[in-house]
Amino acid sequence: MSRRRLIGRLVALALLILLLIWAFPRLKNLIRIVRLYREPPPASLPVPVQGIEPYQLADTWGAARSEGRTHEGIDIFALRGTPVIASTHGVVVRKGLNRLGGQVVGVVGPAGWYHYYAHLDAWSVIGIGDWVEAGTVLGYVGDSGNAKGTPTHLHYGVYVQGEARNPYPLLVPATLRRPPPPARAPSGPPRRRHGARRRSAAASR
Repeated sequence: MSRRRLIGRLVALALLILLLIWAFPRLKNLIRIVRLYREPPPASLPVPVQGIEPYQLADTWGAARSEGRTHEGIDIFALRGTPVIASTHGVVVRKGLNRLGGQVVGVVGPAGWYHYYAHLDAWSVIGIGDWVEAGTVLGYVGDSGNAKGTPTHLHYGVYVQGEARNPYPLLVPATLRRPPPPARAPSGPPRRRHGARRRSAAASR
């Protein structure tokens, strides 16, 4: 075998080893994600902010937001810097910035549900591709993104096959759920219904 051919084979072998080193963690995560999709969906979830109890939460699903949007998640209020923890085991598939959520983290969990954590003040040491368990610290409560200047909180969203799902029933047992706020009365003086005077006169007889 000529020296040139030997060098060529060694270079090819080195490139193959580098490719395997690069591909192994990605292949490993792909296998993990496939397994996660096969797991059943969670029937309940722990509150993803350290020290916050279910009874402290309020259902803000569907509330009006800027730009004609409605709220696709729940806001969990806590002091700045409070640890944000994973609500389930899974693979970190997103860690970055966006206009609305600011500093965000995304985790794929059982049944392929996507868990979204937004308005963080800072991230923890986790990175994209990392495996996390329920309770792993993902970051810290803040007001980044379009929450700047508002009371510090975590926006937590759950997405099933790309569709937003209300996390509140998963986080709060039925016995602790708050009733929805009463409907607001219309502004201005009350309108007299047609026939009200006649019924009143009849009733006074």
